[in-house]
Amino acid sequence: MLLSVALGLSLGLIFMALVHWAERRGHHAVDTVSTNVPDGVAQVIQALDSVAMVIDPSNNVVSASPSVHTFGFVSDQVLVRPELVELIERSRADDAPVREDLELALGPFGDVSIHLSVQVTRLGSRYMLVIAEDTTDSTRLEDVRRDFIANISHELKTPIGAIGLLAEALEPAADDPAQVRRFASRLSTEAVRLSRITREIIDLSRLQATDALASAEMLSVDHLIASALDQNHVLATAHRMTLVKGGTRGVDVFGDEALLILALHNLVSNAIQYSGEGSRVGIGVTVSADDIVEIAVTDQGVGIPAEDQDRVFERFFRVDQSRSRNTGGTGLGLSIVKHVVQNHGGDVRIWSQVGRGSTFTIRLPKAVGTAVAQKGEK
Repeated sequence: MLLSVALGLSLGLIFMALVHWAERRGHHAVDTVSTNVPDGVAQVIQALDSVAMVIDPSNNVVSASPSVHTFGFVSDQVLVRPELVELIERSRADDAPVREDLELALGPFGDVSIHLSVQVTRLGSRYMLVIAEDTTDSTRLEDVRRDFIANISHELKTPIGAIGLLAEALEPAADDPAQVRRFASRLSTEAVRLSRITREIIDLSRLQATDALASAEMLSVDHLIASALDQNHVLATAHRMTLVKGGTRGVDVFGDEALLILALHNLVSNAIQYSGEGSRVGIGVTVSADDIVEIAVTDQGVGIPAEDQDRVFERFFRVDQSRSRNTGGTGLGLSIVKHVVQNHGGDVRIWSQVGRGSTFTIRLPKAVGTAVAQKGEK
Protein backbone atom coordinates (compact mmCIF):
# COMPACT_ATOMS: atom_id res chain seq x y z
CA MET A 1 0.00 0.00 0.00
CA LEU A 2 2.77 2.44 0.98
CA LEU A 3 4.72 1.46 -2.14
CA SER A 4 1.73 2.25 -4.36
CA VAL A 5 1.30 5.66 -2.71
CA ALA A 6 5.01 6.40 -3.17
CA LEU A 7 4.89 5.43 -6.84
CA GLY A 8 1.83 7.58 -7.39
CA LEU A 9 3.43 10.57 -5.72
CA SER A 10 6.68 10.21 -7.68
CA LEU A 11 4.88 9.93 -11.03
CA GLY A 12 2.64 12.86 -10.15
CA LEU A 13 5.59 15.07 -9.23
CA ILE A 14 7.38 14.23 -12.49
CA PHE A 15 4.24 15.07 -14.48
CA MET A 16 3.72 18.36 -12.70
CA ALA A 17 7.36 19.39 -13.16
CA LEU A 18 7.48 18.58 -16.87
CA VAL A 19 4.11 20.13 -17.74
CA HIS A 20 4.92 23.24 -15.73
CA TRP A 21 8.28 23.48 -17.50
CA ALA A 22 6.63 23.32 -20.90
CA GLU A 23 4.05 25.96 -19.95
CA ARG A 24 6.74 28.31 -18.68
CA ARG A 25 8.56 28.06 -22.01
CA GLY A 26 5.35 29.17 -23.71
CA HIS A 27 2.97 27.58 -26.17
CA HIS A 28 4.52 29.53 -29.06
CA ALA A 29 7.73 27.47 -28.97
CA VAL A 30 5.74 24.25 -29.02
CA ASP A 31 3.47 25.28 -31.87
CA THR A 32 6.15 26.63 -34.19
CA VAL A 33 8.68 23.80 -33.79
CA SER A 34 7.07 20.58 -34.97
CA THR A 35 10.07 18.29 -34.71
CA ASN A 36 11.44 19.22 -31.28
CA VAL A 37 10.05 18.87 -27.80
CA PRO A 38 9.75 21.99 -25.59
CA ASP A 39 13.08 23.42 -24.45
CA GLY A 40 14.62 21.50 -21.55
CA VAL A 41 12.08 18.66 -21.50
CA ALA A 42 14.28 16.34 -23.60
CA GLN A 43 17.10 16.64 -21.08
CA VAL A 44 14.78 15.75 -18.21
CA ILE A 45 13.37 12.76 -20.13
CA GLN A 46 16.87 11.43 -20.82
CA ALA A 47 17.76 11.59 -17.12
CA LEU A 48 14.77 9.53 -15.93
CA ASP A 49 15.08 5.87 -14.91
CA SER A 50 11.37 5.38 -15.58
CA VAL A 51 9.86 4.76 -19.01
CA ALA A 52 9.21 8.26 -20.39
CA MET A 53 8.25 9.41 -23.89
CA VAL A 54 7.11 12.52 -25.72
CA ILE A 55 4.71 11.59 -28.54
CA ASP A 56 3.72 13.75 -31.51
CA PRO A 57 0.25 13.70 -33.21
CA SER A 58 1.32 10.80 -35.47
CA ASN A 59 2.43 8.72 -32.47
CA ASN A 60 6.06 9.21 -33.39
CA VAL A 61 8.42 9.20 -30.42
CA VAL A 62 10.34 12.47 -30.54
CA SER A 63 12.08 12.01 -27.19
CA ALA A 64 12.42 9.00 -24.91
CA SER A 65 14.29 7.72 -21.86
CA PRO A 66 16.76 4.84 -22.36
CA SER A 67 14.47 2.25 -20.75
CA VAL A 68 11.88 2.70 -23.52
CA HIS A 69 14.12 0.77 -25.91
CA THR A 70 14.90 -1.85 -23.26
CA PHE A 71 11.22 -2.75 -23.05
CA GLY A 72 10.81 -2.71 -26.85
CA PHE A 73 8.08 -0.06 -26.91
CA VAL A 74 9.53 1.78 -29.92
CA SER A 75 10.41 0.67 -33.44
CA ASP A 76 11.80 3.13 -35.99
CA GLN A 77 10.82 6.01 -33.68
CA VAL A 78 7.17 4.86 -33.68
CA LEU A 79 5.28 3.71 -30.59
CA VAL A 80 4.32 0.10 -31.35
CA ARG A 81 2.46 -0.99 -28.20
CA PRO A 82 -1.29 -0.77 -28.91
CA GLU A 83 -2.12 -0.63 -25.20
CA LEU A 84 -0.11 2.58 -24.80
CA VAL A 85 -1.45 4.03 -28.06
CA GLU A 86 -5.00 3.46 -26.79
CA LEU A 87 -4.27 5.41 -23.59
CA ILE A 88 -2.77 8.27 -25.59
CA GLU A 89 -5.79 8.46 -27.91
CA ARG A 90 -8.14 8.44 -24.95
CA SER A 91 -6.23 11.28 -23.28
CA ARG A 92 -6.29 13.27 -26.53
CA ALA A 93 -10.02 12.71 -27.05
CA ASP A 94 -10.96 13.62 -23.48
CA ASP A 95 -8.33 16.39 -23.24
CA ALA A 96 -7.57 15.10 -19.77
CA PRO A 97 -4.81 13.10 -18.05
CA VAL A 98 -5.21 9.30 -18.01
CA ARG A 99 -3.72 6.95 -15.45
CA GLU A 100 -3.93 3.16 -15.64
CA ASP A 101 -2.13 0.00 -14.50
CA LEU A 102 -1.19 -2.28 -17.40
CA GLU A 103 0.16 -5.83 -17.71
CA LEU A 104 2.12 -6.19 -20.93
CA ALA A 105 3.85 -9.15 -22.52
CA LEU A 106 7.61 -8.68 -22.62
CA GLY A 107 8.69 -9.81 -26.07
CA PRO A 108 6.79 -11.28 -29.02
CA PHE A 109 6.10 -14.68 -27.43
CA GLY A 110 4.36 -13.39 -24.31
CA ASP A 111 6.01 -15.84 -21.89
CA VAL A 112 6.97 -13.09 -19.43
CA SER A 113 4.85 -10.11 -18.43
CA ILE A 114 5.69 -6.73 -16.93
CA HIS A 115 3.43 -4.51 -14.85
CA LEU A 116 3.41 -0.77 -15.44
CA SER A 117 1.73 2.17 -13.77
CA VAL A 118 1.16 4.52 -16.72
CA GLN A 119 0.22 8.19 -16.83
CA VAL A 120 -0.52 10.16 -20.01
CA THR A 121 -1.14 13.91 -20.30
CA ARG A 122 -0.78 16.75 -22.75
CA LEU A 123 2.54 18.55 -23.02
CA GLY A 124 1.73 21.94 -24.49
CA SER A 125 -0.77 21.92 -27.35
CA ARG A 126 0.92 19.46 -29.70
CA TYR A 127 2.64 16.71 -27.77
CA MET A 128 1.63 13.98 -25.35
CA LEU A 129 3.77 12.98 -22.36
CA VAL A 130 3.83 9.32 -21.30
CA ILE A 131 5.51 8.19 -18.09
CA ALA A 132 5.37 4.57 -16.88
CA GLU A 133 6.77 3.14 -13.66
CA ASP A 134 7.79 -0.54 -13.67
CA THR A 135 5.87 -2.14 -10.78
CA THR A 136 6.65 -5.75 -11.74
CA ASP A 137 8.67 -6.56 -8.62
CA SER A 138 6.17 -5.04 -6.21
CA THR A 139 3.28 -6.81 -7.97
CA ARG A 140 5.03 -10.16 -7.79
CA LEU A 141 5.88 -9.59 -4.14
CA GLU A 142 2.23 -8.92 -3.40
CA ASP A 143 1.24 -12.10 -5.30
CA VAL A 144 3.76 -14.13 -3.28
CA ARG A 145 2.47 -12.65 -0.02
CA ARG A 146 -1.13 -13.42 -0.94
CA ASP A 147 -0.31 -16.97 -2.03
CA PHE A 148 1.77 -17.53 1.09
CA ILE A 149 -1.11 -16.52 3.36
CA ALA A 150 -3.52 -18.74 1.40
CA ASN A 151 -1.12 -21.68 1.61
CA ILE A 152 -0.57 -21.22 5.34
CA SER A 153 -4.33 -21.18 5.90
CA HIS A 154 -4.73 -24.40 3.91
CA GLU A 155 -1.80 -26.19 5.56
CA LEU A 156 -2.87 -25.29 9.09
CA LYS A 157 -6.49 -26.21 8.45
CA THR A 158 -5.65 -29.90 7.91
CA PRO A 159 -3.99 -30.74 11.27
CA ILE A 160 -6.26 -28.40 13.23
CA GLY A 161 -9.36 -30.01 11.71
CA ALA A 162 -7.99 -33.49 12.37
CA ILE A 163 -7.23 -32.65 16.01
CA GLY A 164 -10.77 -31.35 16.48
CA LEU A 165 -12.36 -34.49 14.99
CA LEU A 166 -10.15 -36.83 17.00
CA ALA A 167 -10.93 -34.94 20.22
CA GLU A 168 -14.66 -35.32 19.51
CA ALA A 169 -14.20 -39.05 18.85
CA LEU A 170 -12.41 -39.63 22.17
CA GLU A 171 -15.41 -39.00 24.40
CA PRO A 172 -17.74 -41.72 23.03
CA ALA A 173 -14.78 -44.14 22.96
CA ALA A 174 -13.92 -43.56 26.63
CA ASP A 175 -14.93 -47.12 27.57
CA ASP A 176 -12.78 -48.69 24.84
CA PRO A 177 -9.08 -48.50 25.85
CA ALA A 178 -7.91 -49.71 22.43
CA GLN A 179 -9.83 -46.96 20.64
CA VAL A 180 -8.60 -44.35 23.12
CA ARG A 181 -5.00 -45.38 22.50
CA ARG A 182 -5.52 -45.28 18.73
CA PHE A 183 -7.11 -41.81 18.81
CA ALA A 184 -4.48 -40.53 21.24
CA SER A 185 -1.70 -41.75 18.94
CA ARG A 186 -3.24 -39.97 15.96
CA LEU A 187 -3.74 -36.83 18.07
CA SER A 188 -0.06 -36.89 18.91
CA THR A 189 0.87 -37.28 15.22
CA GLU A 190 -1.26 -34.32 14.16
CA ALA A 191 0.05 -32.20 17.04
CA VAL A 192 3.63 -32.91 15.93
CA ARG A 193 2.71 -32.02 12.35
CA LEU A 194 1.11 -28.75 13.47
CA SER A 195 4.15 -27.95 15.59
CA ARG A 196 6.48 -28.61 12.64
CA ILE A 197 4.52 -26.35 10.30
CA THR A 198 4.47 -23.55 12.88
CA ARG A 199 8.19 -23.89 13.60
CA GLU A 200 9.13 -23.85 9.92
CA ILE A 201 6.95 -20.81 9.24
CA ILE A 202 8.75 -19.02 12.08
CA ASP A 203 12.13 -20.14 10.69
CA LEU A 204 11.20 -18.87 7.23
CA SER A 205 10.05 -15.52 8.66
CA ARG A 206 13.32 -15.17 10.55
CA LEU A 207 15.31 -15.80 7.39
CA GLN A 208 13.52 -12.96 5.65
CA ALA A 209 14.46 -10.51 8.40
CA THR A 210 17.35 -8.11 7.85
CA ASP A 211 19.18 -9.24 11.00
CA ALA A 212 19.15 -12.97 10.15
CA LEU A 213 22.99 -13.13 10.23
CA ALA A 214 23.61 -10.76 13.11
CA SER A 215 25.53 -13.54 14.93
CA ALA A 216 27.73 -14.67 12.02
CA GLU A 217 31.01 -16.30 13.11
CA MET A 218 33.76 -18.61 11.89
CA LEU A 219 32.38 -22.16 11.61
CA SER A 220 33.92 -25.54 10.93
CA VAL A 221 32.12 -27.30 8.06
CA ASP A 222 33.06 -30.65 9.66
CA HIS A 223 31.22 -29.59 12.81
CA LEU A 224 28.16 -28.45 10.86
CA ILE A 225 27.94 -31.76 8.99
CA ALA A 226 28.49 -33.85 12.14
CA SER A 227 25.68 -31.96 13.91
CA ALA A 228 23.25 -32.41 10.99
CA LEU A 229 24.03 -36.14 10.73
CA ASP A 230 23.64 -36.58 14.48
CA GLN A 231 20.18 -34.99 14.36
CA ASN A 232 19.12 -37.49 11.69
CA HIS A 233 20.75 -40.59 13.21
CA VAL A 234 17.55 -41.93 14.76
CA LEU A 235 15.54 -41.39 11.56
CA ALA A 236 18.22 -43.13 9.47
CA THR A 237 18.36 -46.07 11.87
CA ALA A 238 14.59 -46.46 11.70
CA HIS A 239 14.88 -46.75 7.90
CA ARG A 240 17.95 -49.03 8.11
CA MET A 241 19.91 -46.46 6.15
CA THR A 242 23.63 -45.63 6.21
CA LEU A 243 24.84 -42.04 6.56
CA VAL A 244 28.25 -41.43 4.97
CA LYS A 245 30.46 -38.32 4.97
CA GLY A 246 33.60 -37.64 2.99
CA GLY A 247 35.58 -35.17 0.91
CA THR A 248 37.78 -32.28 2.01
CA ARG A 249 38.19 -31.76 5.75
CA GLY A 250 39.22 -28.74 7.81
CA VAL A 251 37.23 -26.21 5.76
CA ASP A 252 35.71 -23.11 7.38
CA VAL A 253 32.90 -20.73 6.46
CA PHE A 254 31.40 -17.63 8.05
CA GLY A 255 27.77 -17.79 9.11
CA ASP A 256 25.08 -18.53 11.63
CA GLU A 257 25.68 -21.96 13.14
CA ALA A 258 22.04 -22.78 13.91
CA LEU A 259 20.83 -21.77 10.44
CA LEU A 260 23.49 -23.68 8.51
CA ILE A 261 22.89 -26.82 10.60
CA LEU A 262 19.16 -26.38 9.96
CA ALA A 263 19.77 -26.23 6.19
CA LEU A 264 21.95 -29.37 6.20
CA HIS A 265 19.51 -31.14 8.52
CA ASN A 266 16.64 -30.44 6.12
CA LEU A 267 18.58 -31.82 3.15
CA VAL A 268 19.64 -34.98 5.00
CA SER A 269 16.14 -35.50 6.41
CA ASN A 270 14.61 -35.16 2.92
CA ALA A 271 17.16 -37.59 1.50
CA ILE A 272 16.26 -40.18 4.14
CA GLN A 273 12.50 -39.78 3.79
CA TYR A 274 12.51 -40.03 0.01
CA SER A 275 14.94 -42.97 -0.26
CA GLY A 276 14.30 -46.67 0.01
CA GLU A 277 14.96 -48.86 3.04
CA GLY A 278 18.58 -49.95 3.36
CA SER A 279 20.00 -47.34 0.96
CA ARG A 280 22.73 -44.74 1.60
CA VAL A 281 22.80 -40.99 2.06
CA GLY A 282 26.13 -39.22 1.68
CA ILE A 283 27.53 -35.76 2.39
CA GLY A 284 30.67 -34.72 0.55
CA VAL A 285 32.71 -31.51 0.76
CA THR A 286 34.85 -30.02 -2.00
CA VAL A 287 36.56 -26.66 -2.41
CA SER A 288 36.84 -25.11 -5.87
CA ALA A 289 39.80 -23.15 -7.22
CA ASP A 290 37.94 -19.87 -6.57
CA ASP A 291 37.47 -20.70 -2.85
CA ILE A 292 33.86 -21.85 -3.05
CA VAL A 293 32.91 -24.55 -0.54
CA GLU A 294 30.49 -27.10 -2.00
CA ILE A 295 28.56 -29.36 0.39
CA ALA A 296 26.67 -32.03 -1.57
CA VAL A 297 23.95 -34.24 -0.07
CA THR A 298 23.34 -37.29 -2.28
CA ASP A 299 20.65 -39.95 -1.97
CA GLN A 300 19.55 -43.08 -3.82
CA GLY A 301 15.90 -42.15 -3.70
CA VAL A 302 12.99 -41.79 -6.08
CA GLY A 303 14.39 -38.72 -7.84
CA ILE A 304 12.61 -35.58 -9.02
CA PRO A 305 11.10 -35.15 -12.52
CA ALA A 306 12.85 -32.53 -14.65
CA GLU A 307 9.69 -30.41 -14.94
CA ASP A 308 9.49 -30.08 -11.14
CA GLN A 309 13.13 -29.30 -10.39
CA ASP A 310 12.73 -25.53 -10.87
CA ARG A 311 9.88 -25.49 -8.34
CA VAL A 312 11.22 -27.64 -5.47
CA PHE A 313 12.43 -24.55 -3.57
CA GLU A 314 9.00 -22.87 -3.66
CA ARG A 315 7.07 -22.61 -0.41
CA PHE A 316 4.67 -25.53 0.17
CA PHE A 317 5.56 -27.19 -3.14
CA ARG A 318 5.59 -30.99 -2.99
CA VAL A 319 6.59 -33.29 -5.84
CA ASP A 320 4.51 -36.16 -4.45
CA GLN A 321 1.56 -34.99 -2.37
CA SER A 322 0.57 -38.44 -1.09
CA ARG A 323 4.12 -39.33 -0.05
CA SER A 324 4.51 -35.98 1.70
CA ARG A 325 1.42 -36.69 3.77
CA ASN A 326 2.92 -40.02 4.83
CA THR A 327 6.27 -38.49 5.77
CA GLY A 328 4.73 -35.46 7.43
CA GLY A 329 6.44 -33.07 5.03
CA THR A 330 5.29 -29.44 5.05
CA GLY A 331 6.77 -28.31 1.73
CA LEU A 332 8.81 -25.64 3.51
CA GLY A 333 12.07 -27.51 4.12
CA LEU A 334 13.78 -26.77 0.81
CA SER A 335 12.51 -23.18 0.80
CA ILE A 336 14.22 -22.74 4.17
CA VAL A 337 17.43 -24.24 2.74
CA LYS A 338 17.35 -21.78 -0.17
CA HIS A 339 16.86 -18.74 2.08
CA VAL A 340 19.53 -19.85 4.56
CA VAL A 341 22.11 -20.26 1.79
CA GLN A 342 21.17 -16.99 0.06
CA ASN A 343 21.47 -15.12 3.37
CA HIS A 344 25.03 -16.48 3.59
CA GLY A 345 25.95 -15.18 0.14
CA GLY A 346 25.71 -18.60 -1.53
CA ASP A 347 23.36 -20.68 -3.63
CA VAL A 348 21.93 -24.19 -3.75
CA ARG A 349 21.76 -26.40 -6.83
CA ILE A 350 19.99 -29.62 -7.70
CA TRP A 351 20.78 -32.63 -9.85
CA SER A 352 18.21 -35.42 -10.04
CA GLN A 353 17.00 -38.29 -12.18
CA VAL A 354 13.83 -40.25 -11.57
CA GLY A 355 14.69 -43.67 -10.14
CA ARG A 356 18.37 -42.82 -9.61
CA GLY A 357 18.28 -40.28 -6.79
CA SER A 358 19.11 -36.64 -6.19
CA THR A 359 22.03 -34.43 -5.19
CA PHE A 360 21.51 -31.05 -3.54
CA THR A 361 24.66 -28.91 -3.42
CA ILE A 362 25.09 -25.93 -1.10
CA ARG A 363 27.76 -23.47 -2.32
CA LEU A 364 29.25 -21.00 0.17
CA PRO A 365 32.27 -18.67 0.20
CA LYS A 366 35.24 -20.16 2.00
CA ALA A 367 36.47 -18.30 5.10
CA VAL A 368 40.18 -17.54 4.77
CA GLY A 369 42.85 -15.39 6.42
CA THR A 370 42.11 -15.92 10.11
CA ALA A 371 43.57 -17.96 12.95
CA VAL A 372 40.53 -17.72 15.26
CA ALA A 373 39.37 -21.04 16.71
CA GLN A 374 36.41 -22.48 14.80
CA LYS A 375 32.98 -22.97 16.32
CA GLY A 376 32.65 -26.56 17.52
CA GLU A 377 36.39 -27.10 18.00
CA LYS A 378 38.60 -26.76 21.07
